[in-house]
Amino acid sequence: MTSHPASLRVAVLGAGTVGTEVVRLLVTQADDLASRVGAKLELVGVGVRDLHAERDPVVDPSLLTTDARALVDRADVVIEVMGGIEPARELILRAIRNGAGVVTANKALLAEDGPTLYAAAEAAGVDLYFEAAVAGAIPVVRAVRESLAGDHVHRVLGIVNGTTNYVLGKMATEGLDLERAVEEAQALGYAEADPTADVEGYDAAAKAAILASLAFHSRVPLDAVGRTGITGVTGADVVWAERTGHVLKLLAVAERTVDELTGTQGVLVGVQPTLVPASHPLAAVTGSFNAVFVETAAAGQLMFLGRGAGGAPTASAVLGDVVSVARHRVVGGRGPVESSYAGLPVLPADAARARFQLRLDVADRPGVLAQVAAAHAEHGVSIEAVRQAPSDEGVAHLVITTHTTSERALRATVEAIGRLAAVRKVVSVLRVEGA
Repeated sequence: MTSHPASLRVAVLGAGTVGTEVVRLLVTQADDLASRVGAKLELVGVGVRDLHAERDPVVDPSLLTTDARALVDRADVVIEVMGGIEPARELILRAIRNGAGVVTANKALLAEDGPTLYAAAEAAGVDLYFEAAVAGAIPVVRAVRESLAGDHVHRVLGIVNGTTNYVLGKMATEGLDLERAVEEAQALGYAEADPTADVEGYDAAAKAAILASLAFHSRVPLDAVGRTGITGVTGADVVWAERTGHVLKLLAVAERTVDELTGTQGVLVGVQPTLVPASHPLAAVTGSFNAVFVETAAAGQLMFLGRGAGGAPTASAVLGDVVSVARHRVVGGRGPVESSYAGLPVLPADAARARFQLRLDVADRPGVLAQVAAAHAEHGVSIEAVRQAPSDEGVAHLVITTHTTSERALRATVEAIGRLAAVRKVVSVLRVEGA
């Protein structure tokens, strides 16, 4: 009979907000975790950069070390919550070479160099789990990677950045401008002191790359993800969204499709401010919550909702992975490995097809709308609806919603409209999602 280890040595890399909560759960739920794993999880150290930084008392100072390499070398399970590319990548690869199972919440590293980590883990025969890298506590990685492994995913779209969802919500409900809404998010701890990764869409793009790679069994590099953040969103954009029956969200969208221009089947992945119909489930996702909507062939439409950030929710996802990895160490078995057999190419962003809403300032005189409509027709873009509102004297504000068209055709249309003498300004162009 094979004997099982009485305990497993666990190392935590990083003692920030998430790392502290991970340590708290390891300490306060030690007995429950041991029962679920079948062996005691012994916390052998916490790797930090500064031994003297102020910390929560739950983190025993005697466990702290700045020698992360030595800590990794004596662990059976390594939890990486330090973030960044290096030294996180080096330490994860070192742990894998040593035969340790790894749990990481590092979306930036996975999006940039996931295949290297996956290949190393497969070669070493160890687990690499990363539920917390996408959408915090929401178990969407496990769902796409395991629960839907027998299905055919058509599309994944979602709100995967809680900071921008909070900011856009404040702009809509309280009329705040972008800068003030971001300041509120920072005060509540939703946004970092430097909010660039959130508001410019980098955070959401990394998560979109990970989800797309899992959903479509293809490697989607981060630099292939189209990205537009919310820094260009104005109060007027939010107001007009409501007037036309929509809610403005920063959406990550990944879909399997065909480029009509070349006939190539591939994957489209992008992040951009999007108008969501008020009747769509994603429109009701408020505050710092995340939600991911998955469309599949057999299961149909599935939606995953929950807190997408914060120490406790993210630590919950981390500990779920730790139990799985540790359980495999005790009783044998392996978690899922990278599935990239489909090898679908990432299509150019302008191959996307969607509805769009254009807002224009035009001369308020007869015949202008006909000119604008003719520019649409010239490039094969069909108009679904037009609304007109007075603006300044002699200027009218047009809000045009198109039928589904390619982004390629839409861009050509916008360029043509911009050249019309009667058009004072193309104020905004936003994608429209849903019916």
